[in-house]
Amino acid sequence: MRNAAGLSHSASGIASGALEACGGSHHWARLLSSFGHEVKSIAPQLAKPYVKRGKNDAADAEALCEAMSRPTMRFVPVKTADQQAALTLVGMRERLIRNRTQLANVIRGFAMEFGVVAAKGMCRIELLLERIAADHSLPELARELFAMHGVEYRQLLAETKAIDAKLIALHRSEECSRRLAEIPGVGPVGASLLMMKTPDPRMFKSGRDFAAWIGLTPKDHSTAGKVRLGVITRAGDEMLRSALVVGATALLQHVRTGRSRHASRWLTELLQRKKPKLVAVALANKIARVAWKLMVSGETYRRTEGQTQAI
Repeated sequence: MRNAAGLSHSASGIASGALEACGGSHHWARLLSSFGHEVKSIAPQLAKPYVKRGKNDAADAEALCEAMSRPTMRFVPVKTADQQAALTLVGMRERLIRNRTQLANVIRGFAMEFGVVAAKGMCRIELLLERIAADHSLPELARELFAMHGVEYRQLLAETKAIDAKLIALHRSEECSRRLAEIPGVGPVGASLLMMKTPDPRMFKSGRDFAAWIGLTPKDHSTAGKVRLGVITRAGDEMLRSALVVGATALLQHVRTGRSRHASRWLTELLQRKKPKLVAVALANKIARVAWKLMVSGETYRRTEGQTQAI
């Protein structure tokens, strides 16, 4: 369907069909649904087992039709254009942060070659550039190149600040995102991601299913009645999972350093038995379950008595 003729032909009769969840699939699903068709999107890894032999368009189409007919098949919810625009905002923020980190490492590496070092932290990069600019013992060419890096670094900071402002505005305009941000360990970015990445939270039977969808549950290798649990599956959305784990890690750091006066008994006992990184993942799992409950019920987060900082 590369032209209008193909679309007009597809609108001549109402039909049910499946699309592989790939680049552009959300756009085509919305477009075909506007003609009255019933369109379902299937993840490639779920359709692949139904390919009999070979790799061609006909075999892939047959596999999609077969997978679509399975009563227990899981389908990918179709995102709206507004949801995709919001996700583009988050994706751009991630790219700017990666570029900023990469450039900061480049500046540090080149500066170290001239014996100029700086303390850890992104806030030290500006001071490092100022020191280099004022150090006339360095070659003129080197100082000019560092100045060019400085211009690029400040441009990245300005662009990141502008994107953050748009993200905060989006977060404040959405009632669901504001409610999710009340959960300890969930900030504006995490709340926005939870809202945008989960089109219909009612598709999950429980909070555990939601946490498993994100990839925060352990792999199951049980057999012969013996339970064997491994590392987390990491099967879900990497950006969403990362935001939850980072938020849980920050919250855990407050508890461990005593800046949080009230931590739940569950979290305190878990810290005594497990390593901090394992506790952070477990806490992220619990945050995901609480978030699912708030999205489904429409309730606001309520802290229990004696629990003001941590879940």
